[in-house]
Amino acid sequence: MTENQNKLFAAASLVQKRAHAPYSKAFIGSAVLMSDGHIYSGCNIENASYGGTVCAERVAIFKAISEGAMTPIKEILVVSDADKPWPPCGFCRQIIAEFATEGTLIHTANLSGKIKTFSFLEIFPEAFTPSNLDDVK
Repeated sequence: MTENQNKLFAAASLVQKRAHAPYSKAFIGSAVLMSDGHIYSGCNIENASYGGTVCAERVAIFKAISEGAMTPIKEILVVSDADKPWPPCGFCRQIIAEFATEGTLIHTANLSGKIKTFSFLEIFPEAFTPSNLDDVK
């Protein structure tokens, strides 16, 4: 792992243990490295109504933005206890699109340290981004 991946993995693994996942039993942690060098982390928080559930990636991104982080996202890591690392869901990919660039690195990992890396463009080609709204008046 790179130095950034190690830092993100440590932060995501720590909060992954705090996930509130009584329904799916899928405990997920995430950490984002913002362009200002700060790392923010989050875990999934499930809700009995399911629609109220928030994924770890969104929690980490929302924390970063609400705490004044400089965008764009440089790297994001998602860690699960699954054998095959889980990628961000479609909803999370759309949230990432708001604050990332095509070159933002997306790392998926499991607790054993198995890791796979994608560029944001690879994981979500033709994403709907704020630039799509440039022509809207």
